[in-house]
Amino acid sequence: MTFEDLGLGPEVLKAVDEAGYETPTPIQEQAIPIVLMGRDVLGCAQTGTGKTASFTLPMIDILAAGRARARMPRSLILTPTRELATQIAENFKTYGKYHKLSMALLIGGVSFDDQNSKLDRGVDVLIATPGRLLDHFGRGGILLTDIKILVIDEADRMMDMGFIPDVERIVGLMPPLRQTLFFSATMPPEIRRIADAFLMNPKEITISPDISAAETVEHFITVVEGRASAKSEALRNLIRGEDILNAIIFCNRKKDVDSLERSLRKDNFSTATLHGDMSQPARLETLEKFRGGSIQLLVASDVAARGLDLPKVSHVFNFDVPMHAEDYVHRIGRTGRAGRSGRAFTLATPEDGKYLAAVERFIGKTITRFEIEGVKEGTLEESDERRGGRRGRRSPPSRGKAKPSGKKSASSTEETPAPAPEQKSEQKQDTPQPQEAASDRPKRRTRKPRERAAESKAESKPKAAQNESREKADVIVGMGDHMPAFMQRSPGKK
Repeated sequence: MTFEDLGLGPEVLKAVDEAGYETPTPIQEQAIPIVLMGRDVLGCAQTGTGKTASFTLPMIDILAAGRARARMPRSLILTPTRELATQIAENFKTYGKYHKLSMALLIGGVSFDDQNSKLDRGVDVLIATPGRLLDHFGRGGILLTDIKILVIDEADRMMDMGFIPDVERIVGLMPPLRQTLFFSATMPPEIRRIADAFLMNPKEITISPDISAAETVEHFITVVEGRASAKSEALRNLIRGEDILNAIIFCNRKKDVDSLERSLRKDNFSTATLHGDMSQPARLETLEKFRGGSIQLLVASDVAARGLDLPKVSHVFNFDVPMHAEDYVHRIGRTGRAGRSGRAFTLATPEDGKYLAAVERFIGKTITRFEIEGVKEGTLEESDERRGGRRGRRSPPSRGKAKPSGKKSASSTEETPAPAPEQKSEQKQDTPQPQEAASDRPKRRTRKPRERAAESKAESKPKAAQNESREKADVIVGMGDHMPAFMQRSPGKK
């Protein structure tokens, strides 16, 4: 099947041809004809499957007829991150080059005045993150009563980032008679509930939702014993031993992104950072340099794991094991794209057993263990389906190169999960823990050392003194036990 078979107009087809695309992907093949029919779509597909073009191409054709009014956009695309919004805007520029459609990008880090000037002229396509869109609405800068097409992209990521209440509010500002296109990489029950509320008789399209983006990627893990400095040294040895075109290094915390990047830069690695605290111009500049090859290593938080089109990434390094298995899939999905092969390496600590077990369950296979020369290999703690985590004799080192040892990480789904071991204090702070079941018994309060000392002192008092103290405690005084000193003075005394 070709793009000509999908029912697209000649101007769009010309733009697609000039962009170098000949054959539609499965999601494009199924979604584009449905969108052109005006039906709602519920699509489940991983990033890297061509999902963006599946709605941008037909939207351009649909919006070609008509004209936008000031501050009343005709279509809206909601995305969770600035980077994804910017990428979608680039797609519209590429595929809509032969149409006179106007477009506005409402994202943080950009001047309100510049965005308002575009809204004043009227826009056919509005691409926005939820927070910035509501800011404009609250200022009276935009109306959503003329929306004909609504696209909600990366809905599962919206939920992870806490945007669903904002999305529900935004949808409530739109007319009920509209076409809605709803896309998500996964379809948990909560996302399904939201989709049912937003869509009317949708056409459901599912494209290999589990691990389609990672089929061309080789997976490896190693367990590093010791402090954070040991893991940093392991990463350096691994990078030096691999034939890297360019790579993304993922950390769980933004503060670790900055510190790791500075550390690598001191060792003369070509590096840059990407995380949510950067200004939008800085983020765009970094991505442009990375795509152009002037930066080899991009140290990033999970803001770079979703939606970004970086087709030539040869390696992904997980400096930290992701706390959610879905994030692992999205991270490694930055490599092995468009049929290319890729390699993904994960550095774990002994406490990461339960997270690795969750990852292996999610992707449906065990991950190959590897060794790094000069790095002390650790052993995963026996926790959460990782019984038998002790490994056999290690293979000889290989001059700094990552050497698959032929050993597999154990992922036993048949055993009853063991209680999770105590995590390090920093790990506890960053990882949400399940709430304990409520009970009728009052919760035990952990006494502070000062309180315990006071109790011990009280026990050493004579019983008479203790009884006197109790009697005083039983007296009800409006201001409590304590009487201010000024009220104790006799009249006339100062």
